[in-house]
Amino acid sequence: MKRINQIIIVLVLFGLSGIFIYSTSKKTMVTDKVEAYALPNQIDFAGESTPLNLVDVRERLDREMLVNTNLHSTTTLILKRANRVFPVIEPILKKYGVPDDFKYLAVIESGLVNVVSPAGARGVWQFMPETAKEKGMEVNDLVDERYHLEKSTEAACRYLLDAKNKFGSWTLAAAAYNGGMGGINKQMESQQVGNYYDLLLTEETSRYVFRILALKEIMKNPVKYGFDIPNEQLYFPIEMKKVQVDSSITNLTSFAKNMGINYKILKLHNPWLRDKKLDNKSRKVYTLEIPTEGY
Repeated sequence: MKRINQIIIVLVLFGLSGIFIYSTSKKTMVTDKVEAYALPNQIDFAGESTPLNLVDVRERLDREMLVNTNLHSTTTLILKRANRVFPVIEPILKKYGVPDDFKYLAVIESGLVNVVSPAGARGVWQFMPETAKEKGMEVNDLVDERYHLEKSTEAACRYLLDAKNKFGSWTLAAAAYNGGMGGINKQMESQQVGNYYDLLLTEETSRYVFRILALKEIMKNPVKYGFDIPNEQLYFPIEMKKVQVDSSITNLTSFAKNMGINYKILKLHNPWLRDKKLDNKSRKVYTLEIPTEGY
């Protein structure tokens, strides 16, 4: 009798566990539902129309839309960061005459944070050291202006203007930012075409402009694609005061304390400072940003 009772208890527990697993699975399925939104009827990059009448073009855009509308946490963070970063990038693009759509290039390069690629590209605009120096940025063990948002944006503008002058197309200029001007030019000559959408490229460069287009569409219409973020949850710009220095700083911790902040805050807002000191024998003028709120 005792053994029968034990068997009954085991069967009951097994049945209950099955119900729990089933209900949990159902809940997970609902939570992890993949959304497939209809593509826009038309879309452009920097005023240059995307030929959605071509099957492969529609499907390549569809892929990036599907991926990015379902990268919920990543895309949500990008939308929050953009509220702080875009106000810095936008006026610089305008100053150089580079279309506003190129801010979405920065989005796909880095997610609007200072990241380091396996190849060694750094910063929001993901410059390699050699290209950064060619475009006027200081890159060494103490100062790396690839981490300086304003200066790296200006360098990106210079690169993009050179690419536009070479290819006559903003779309090809964007592709060249990923594939290199030499690489894009070589493929155009080899394949005898003059349009990005007619080129057969490496997968990364082939997806590149479509990723920009997808993020542009989502970020311009976030609610349409399921990203309804309350205004108060966005990351707002932090008020700063600018402090110029034209001499060496032997100890950045002491300097930060004299500014009324700590070392962490100084480095967070001036990530281009790469050491615990700043040697400045040439007496170059550096501008540091010191937050006046939010710390």
